[in-house]
Amino acid sequence: MLRNFLLLFVSIAFVFFGPGCKDDTILEPPVTSSKKNILFIIADDMGVDACPGYSAGSVKPNMPNLSKLMNEGVTFDNVWSYPICSPTRATILSGKYGYRTGVLNVEDAGTIPADEKSLQSYIDEQTGNAYSHSIIGKWHLSGRDANRPTEMGVGYYAGLLTGAVQDYNSWSLTENGQTSTYEGYVTTKFTDLAIDWINDQDKPWFCWLAYTAPHSPFHLPPDSMHSQGSLPSDTASVNANPVPYYMAMMESLDFEIGRLMDNIPANELENTVIIFLGDNGTPGQVIQAPYDRTTSKGSLYQGGIHVPMVISGAGVSRMNEHEDQLVSSVDLFSTIAQFAGSSASSYSDSKSIASLTSNNAETARKYVYAEVLYDTPNRSGHTIRNDQYKLIRFDSGNERFYDLKNDAFESDNLLRGSLSAQEQTAYDELVAEANEIRK
Repeated sequence: MLRNFLLLFVSIAFVFFGPGCKDDTILEPPVTSSKKNILFIIADDMGVDACPGYSAGSVKPNMPNLSKLMNEGVTFDNVWSYPICSPTRATILSGKYGYRTGVLNVEDAGTIPADEKSLQSYIDEQTGNAYSHSIIGKWHLSGRDANRPTEMGVGYYAGLLTGAVQDYNSWSLTENGQTSTYEGYVTTKFTDLAIDWINDQDKPWFCWLAYTAPHSPFHLPPDSMHSQGSLPSDTASVNANPVPYYMAMMESLDFEIGRLMDNIPANELENTVIIFLGDNGTPGQVIQAPYDRTTSKGSLYQGGIHVPMVISGAGVSRMNEHEDQLVSSVDLFSTIAQFAGSSASSYSDSKSIASLTSNNAETARKYVYAEVLYDTPNRSGHTIRNDQYKLIRFDSGNERFYDLKNDAFESDNLLRGSLSAQEQTAYDELVAEANEIRK
């Protein structure tokens, strides 16, 4: 009995004190992080008409990697961005509508204040600096100020400060605050930067990867990156029929998304939630019916602000499903923060939709809102919708009011006639809610 007791005591002592440990040290089990990595991919100038998985538009690019994300996740059918890129990006970075940050266009009102709390800083606060984070690619929120991203708490920035490149093969690359001319295909370089940064991390990471594709100038990418065939590459041919070149650019984007996935270690990729978003509607030169140039990128009509969004990957249990809840680009602030471990489901104007990736829970958003500022009062203004009706109020005083359930492409302005009781109630509610938002 005594011998057995001594053997038991020695065994317990070995477990707790082990060889090579001081006798006052208890061995801790290895710590395995339960935090998800987050990969947020933005396509530049890609509306729903140009995206697989959406009914609008008749010509679609071949995007097998995006289609795989859709098959393994949730496609959101009612997402609103802003009509142009800088305001959309500012809503995601700040969790606030544009009139709060002052980012309402890409020119005189296109710079986000350095003292705005960024999503990256918020994640640091909420998680105790548990994440590495980066923005790679297009920034377009502070002119040519190369230090603004890191001043706002972004851990690493490399990419394009301005809104577009003149030449996809020769452009200004900014990294670590230094800008130089880079000779090489921009979509490929952004992917290389993301691969290198991700594979250099030793803790959970959040990579914001903002491609310039398929933003103009429309062109033919390298042959290996698209399936549009052998097209003439001269400017006259591109201008005469830019659609296949635009499609080829989206396919090149998808090609690079696939290359990125292939270069993330399998165990890392399995623990990564992936978000894909278009930043605004399709440009007028390439937008497809039933939209047209007047209802495309830059406008408050559906063709300018209705964008594709997909969430897939770690923690997403809804597979190959579509979600019709109303979502705003501003909601990505709280959504990404919740994926990172924040307990807060909202922040300023942002409301998290993280729960919609695992169930059909009702969101708190009854309305979505967008706005834009131009010198032309009949293009500048704001818009708001509920699950059925949409109101556009231009700065000129003109208004448009649509029943999106029965008129998804805004052909019948209900204000041209007498409103029914239901329509009047909806109109009054939308006016009141827009006024409340804009206080």
